Amino acid sequence: MIGDILTELRNRRGFTQDQMADALGVKRPRYSSWENDIAKPDIEMLQKIAKFHNVTPDYILGFESNNQVPGWATARDKRDFKKMLEEDGDLMFDGVPIEGDDRQRIKDVLTGLFWEAKQMNKRKKKSDSTNDTKR
Repeated sequence: MIGDILTELRNRRGFTQDQMADALGVKRPRYSSWENDIAKPDIEMLQKIAKFHNVTPDYILGFESNNQVPGWATARDKRDFKKMLEEDGDLMFDGVPIEGDDRQRIKDVLTGLFWEAKQMNKRKKKSDSTNDTKR
């Protein structure tokens, strides 16, 4: 998730959470909440963090820069994603088709949500199976 990537980027620089928060102009508890996946930075802050670390916002979101498929995705995950994209009907809002750049932005957001949901589901299954073995 985002927190793991933020921690990795911070550690690469050898920064503490306090130093990172200062560099971004936020309080340490706020920054810490991002690393611990309690909260997420807004888009402006995401862009600021990406620029600071010389990476793309997509990298922070866990996407590979070339095709927006996270490195952890299995063949089955990729198949599910391809199926989602192939079911490419009209995007509408209030009865009006959404086209061009607006359509691409919506698809990008849906892509991010798809992969985040997949990853959360994998973590939940892993947590559930760990809890089952402890019983």
